[in-house]
Amino acid sequence: MVRRADRAAAAAAQFMTAMTRLRARLRTESAPTEMPWTWSQLTTLARIVQEGETTTSALAQAEHVRRQSMAETLTALHDQRLIKSTPDPDDGRKVLISATREGHALADLIPAARKAWLGRAFEELLEPSDLQILVKAAALMNRLADSTV
Repeated sequence: MVRRADRAAAAAAQFMTAMTRLRARLRTESAPTEMPWTWSQLTTLARIVQEGETTTSALAQAEHVRRQSMAETLTALHDQRLIKSTPDPDDGRKVLISATREGHALADLIPAARKAWLGRAFEELLEPSDLQILVKAAALMNRLADSTV
């Protein structure tokens, strides 16, 4: 009899492989080859655009990276004029990060390209029942990403 832990480990391995392959394909489909930004920079920028003003620590926690790594990412975004920082009016020791107009424009461009490709692939390759499964899987993936386990 296969133990629950063994089934979970096998499923986790298949899941990670599939996610890695899909992520690589999304990268290929969504950006020009001359793109100067890393994917960590783009995902951080997208989070800033979605969530509004935030701090380096909050971003590091949300992206599951060390604060120092996030500071490097933010420096690159700041140097490209995609984000700006302002003192926190409630706590002078903190700095609030927000997206510039250019940052908003870039954050809108990349997901649109990914969404267009994935939408075409969903339409051409999947049945309605497959789409329902993927919607449920997306909710489960978000639950896993937000877990404290």
